[in-house]
Amino acid sequence: MQNVSAESLEIAKARYQAGKLALENGQYREAVENLEKASALLTRNSRLGGEVELWLATAYEAAGRTEDAIALCQQLKRHPFAETNKQAKRLLYILQAPKLKRPSEWMTEIPDLGKLSDNESKIRVTVNPRKSSGQKAVEPEFVDLSQVNTRDNRFIWVALIAIGLTISYLVWSSFY
Repeated sequence: MQNVSAESLEIAKARYQAGKLALENGQYREAVENLEKASALLTRNSRLGGEVELWLATAYEAAGRTEDAIALCQQLKRHPFAETNKQAKRLLYILQAPKLKRPSEWMTEIPDLGKLSDNESKIRVTVNPRKSSGQKAVEPEFVDLSQVNTRDNRFIWVALIAIGLTISYLVWSSFY
């Protein structure tokens, strides 16, 4: 059993918190990196070491490393803390469950917007994305965002004033 210095323990706790936060924010690669470093600094059979490794198994799964997650859960099933090995068994059960097939019409494909640069000036607009039989596929149309009028056209204010005047007239006319 290795002894963990106070400095290593603080670094491990900081990495653990950073890993949890990254996982919760969908930054799976960063989560795995932080949790692996935290795990390396801790005693595997400690309560905190087991907790970190449970989070690491979850991060592995989220990052698409299911085999690593399963292998880690197999190890954690023999952890000395009852709560850790119970959680590891539950997670292992979930990881090894058969994957359900979903019909493609139930799914909506979300494009990866992370590949777009922040200053991209054109977007693609698709008028009719589904191709019907007998119809020709619609080509995507590019819209130059610098040419789009984004100024407030004051329609809302005009509408609110009109509604206010109408309500005022109705209230006034109900008294006379």
